[in-house]
Amino acid sequence: MLRLPSFRYLQPKSLAEAVALKADAGPDGMYVAGGTDLYPNMKRRHQEPKTVISLMGIPDLRTMEREKLGTCVTLSTLSNIPSFQHSAVGTAARLVSTPLLRNMGTLGGNLCLDTRCNYYNQSYEWRKSIDFCMKKDGKICWVAPSSPRCWAVSSSDVAPVMVAIGAEYRLLGPQGERVVPAARFYHNDGINYLTKQPDEILVDVRLPAPDGWDAVYHKLRRRGSFDFPVLGVAAWVQWKGKNVAAARIVLGGVASYPQEVAEAGAVLMGAPLCDESIAAAAEAAYRPSKPMDNTDFDLSWRKQMTRVYVKRALDELRARH
Repeated sequence: MLRLPSFRYLQPKSLAEAVALKADAGPDGMYVAGGTDLYPNMKRRHQEPKTVISLMGIPDLRTMEREKLGTCVTLSTLSNIPSFQHSAVGTAARLVSTPLLRNMGTLGGNLCLDTRCNYYNQSYEWRKSIDFCMKKDGKICWVAPSSPRCWAVSSSDVAPVMVAIGAEYRLLGPQGERVVPAARFYHNDGINYLTKQPDEILVDVRLPAPDGWDAVYHKLRRRGSFDFPVLGVAAWVQWKGKNVAAARIVLGGVASYPQEVAEAGAVLMGAPLCDESIAAAAEAAYRPSKPMDNTDFDLSWRKQMTRVYVKRALDELRARH
């Protein structure tokens, strides 16, 4: 049985108190919300904080408005808010893991989800037996041994949607407040995958006004009610009459960050969604999609599925317009 190591647990009641407690704890302190990612990682000794600072008791992090969502809103709550039930955001939240984990897991936790890899997400003893990997305690990436960087994969469901729709994240830390576009919040690096600093809190997500755009999210996984995505496709379209004025296609599960394929969006612009343009966008998304052999399924088959899932997402948008 994997057991949690001992740690000090703090429960601040305000953002200012949380920031101050993290400053006191220093590098040995970590923030936690629902804990569905951090606590399993602590059991496997991926993260080893001496002080854990819970954010769940801070009212400012539970905002639920059409254009602003607090990051401690649970995924279950988010997927059941009437104004989000049929949106891409609500769909992505509803597709995360199981009901039990969605009841605990939060929007902010999913947006900051640790990158994953078959060589990393194992017990301490398993990792020690093959020698530790670059992401924790070792010096080599077992996915690509000659690589100077870690190739652990971004497995968030909600993050690709936020990048696709152009959401913004509000962060608060000792240096004050800043707002970051969702696309600039993520790095294509399995270790340094966030631009958020450890002492910053992701406070809320600011969503664009519903002004002539639509978005969908499609997810590929082995078990339809449990697994992390091995491919996620978020598609966003800004309409101008019957034509596409702007579009974004963002892939999840194929890189260390939500990967926007600008070429796929570009081929859709200036014309109605039709079979030819959808096929061209699916092909454009397929080319740079390079899933690594560190999650589920055969990687070449997963790459082929990029075409299929981009087409499905765009077909849904066309049918809804």
